[in-house]
Amino acid sequence: MRFEPARRPLTGETLETLSLSMAERGEKPFRARQVLDWVYKKRARSWDDMTNLPKALRSWLEGEFTLMPASLVLNRHSADVTDKLLLELGDRSLIETVIIRAPQDGVGLDHSRKTICISTQVGCAMGCVFCASGLAGLKRDMSAGEIVAQLLQVCYAEDKRTPRARAELASFDNIVVMGMGEPLANYDALIRALTIINAEWGLGFGARRITVSTSGLVPKIIRLAGEPLGFRLAISLHGATDEVRTRIMPINKAYPLAKLIPAVRTFTERHGRMVTLEFILIADVNDSPDQARRLRDIALDLHAHVNLIPYNSVPGLPWKRPAPSGQLAFARVLERAGVSVTLRREKGHDIAAACGQLRLKTERERETAEVSS
Repeated sequence: MRFEPARRPLTGETLETLSLSMAERGEKPFRARQVLDWVYKKRARSWDDMTNLPKALRSWLEGEFTLMPASLVLNRHSADVTDKLLLELGDRSLIETVIIRAPQDGVGLDHSRKTICISTQVGCAMGCVFCASGLAGLKRDMSAGEIVAQLLQVCYAEDKRTPRARAELASFDNIVVMGMGEPLANYDALIRALTIINAEWGLGFGARRITVSTSGLVPKIIRLAGEPLGFRLAISLHGATDEVRTRIMPINKAYPLAKLIPAVRTFTERHGRMVTLEFILIADVNDSPDQARRLRDIALDLHAHVNLIPYNSVPGLPWKRPAPSGQLAFARVLERAGVSVTLRREKGHDIAAACGQLRLKTERERETAEVSS
């Protein structure tokens, strides 16, 4: 499932594909690099901004390509300096992109650690029972151009926040592909987008600072292990036994831990990188001492880092986060065994920052308005 626009997103073109298209028109080879320089380095917002291109070429580009396939609908700012961007695609689909700032002691906000969380699908088909992204199911895959466009919209937003100094993508510490959707279910578009994000003619963001998160598509994890670019891997584990994981994550029926853990080990061996195990702590579901011990054993086996995430409540869903004392007790079981562990503090709760939450709220408001009219 994919939206096919009348004009291709320019943000989905590689230097090679754009060069080929322009060569067919009789343009000189250097023109493709000039165009991409305007898009990513100079961040042109219109074709007329590309002043060193002949007018006839600009007209042709406008007829062939969409310069920006995602428009900003909302930019919600939270009290903890998390931003959530709600973007609209060409078919009116809504997606989310989040900027997470982690202020460091003794430095200003502009020098805080900054992470961008991007989406790869409109909705999600994985059916994880605790997640807002999948409540309305999967609408479609995003194109590579739509995935890349999220990062340009982040740059546009940061330019407004810091008008004295244009924000560069390189000023962000990390990109995590763990927004709406299952990234590895949209594999080809994901890899094309990450290639553009990483390339020096693109956004020039280092592969070692890009993390791909998956709920556990084993064949695609093995395929990702064979990719030449050294992206990092995070596993949305959320259950340390098959019983718990199957209860909250239907994917575990197809790819239980006996299949998932060896695939993760293959990735680690090929890339020599520590993987991250994402573990959302849900009260009375996966926060027991037994789950902590089982997670400890998995993490030690894989030499993995564990990211503990207290559940971010979603209206309409029954799940709750454990008490702070329970969260700390769970983390201590891992720490005492020498597991590298982070207990994430709540981010963006006041702006509906759980994956898919703001999109779902906005779509329901749209539906109500359309019925009323």
